[in-house]
Amino acid sequence: MVLPDTVFEHGPDPENPGWRHWNLKDQTLFNGAVMGKLITRVDEDGRSRLRMFPERRHENLQGIIHGAVSLSLIDISLFTTMHTIGTGNAGPSVTLELSTQFVGGGDPKRPLDAVCEIVRETGSLVFVRGSVVQEEDVICAFSGIVKKMRPRPLPQ
Repeated sequence: MVLPDTVFEHGPDPENPGWRHWNLKDQTLFNGAVMGKLITRVDEDGRSRLRMFPERRHENLQGIIHGAVSLSLIDISLFTTMHTIGTGNAGPSVTLELSTQFVGGGDPKRPLDAVCEIVRETGSLVFVRGSVVQEEDVICAFSGIVKKMRPRPLPQ
């Protein structure tokens, strides 16, 4: 499924050469309302990278990036990975499984990246693994499975 330009912004990001937007045009939906600006690219090694720019609202009481923010970035990254280095079919799809190991605290003053690779893609499933990083610092390791859904017919 091609992501329609009427609901999704995925063009080049002039502020970050080599990166593309990954934003819903309706900023009241989860991605925009909670995560803020998201950008993506494919790294030279062929892995997909999704970047967010943490703000004060993304911190927990310890002054580090809240775990739920990292989990949300990971979940969104599964779909950017499908779109950028998979078959391109990022929707309609749903996350079936997400396993995450938190190994460090995220610094809210630095961009947060989810770096992913596809382990295997079948006709209906995509198996992804990756890590959430800030430069060389690893925040999380993860793996996830996404189910590609077939569009449902409209009720008559």
